[in-house]
Amino acid sequence: MKANGPRLVIRRPVSIRKRVYDVVRDGILNGVYPAGYRMVESRLAKEIKTSRTPVREALHMLEMEGLLESIPRVGYRVKPIEWEEVEEICQIRAVNETLAARWAMRRISDREIEALEKNVAGAEEEVLKGKPKSFVESDAEFHDILARASGSKRLLELCQLLRRHMLRYRIESLYLRETALKAIDGHRRILDCIKRRDEEGIEDAINRHLDQSKKDIQRYAFHAEGEKKRISGSRDQHNHGG
Repeated sequence: MKANGPRLVIRRPVSIRKRVYDVVRDGILNGVYPAGYRMVESRLAKEIKTSRTPVREALHMLEMEGLLESIPRVGYRVKPIEWEEVEEICQIRAVNETLAARWAMRRISDREIEALEKNVAGAEEEVLKGKPKSFVESDAEFHDILARASGSKRLLELCQLLRRHMLRYRIESLYLRETALKAIDGHRRILDCIKRRDEEGIEDAINRHLDQSKKDIQRYAFHAEGEKKRISGSRDQHNHGG
């Protein structure tokens, strides 16, 4: 009984924290909680019927992921999107993922190569079937397989963290058939370099893949945000008789 006691004590809070994390994270990524939206711990706790402790822990996790920001004496709010952050993330991702790919070339197994091939083929099949939203998971899986094949747990964690930071900016474009297929083409070029053990070509393939992501983000995230502000401004001007 004593051996089982501690596990029973911590299992429920961890489960609730994950539940809060998933709900809020999905809401931010899908625009339910817009930039600047204030996350009120007491309100979330009441909605989910739990204490404020797991809510606070989940919100802290989302802050670490770059989706929320902490405001002194206010709490958490949804972080605004910034182009400078996109450029910074892409530059760091390019360095980390090129290193991970080069290390992977020296130790990747046939099974891992096969997993990457199945990922690319399966992702393309799903998108062509009219299910582009499924690519979000396929994209994460592709990059995780490659980073894990590097053999470095620390590098894997860095790559995963940066990709999660970037997902908020990419989510709108990844839901579209055109951009999902472009990303899959990028994965195919990366995979080809891995199979040929092309250490020079892999850097170019990864940079091209990330450059395409930046173009899609610029077009779908920032252009869309600009349109929302323009429409909101026009309504305000109209309501004030301007």
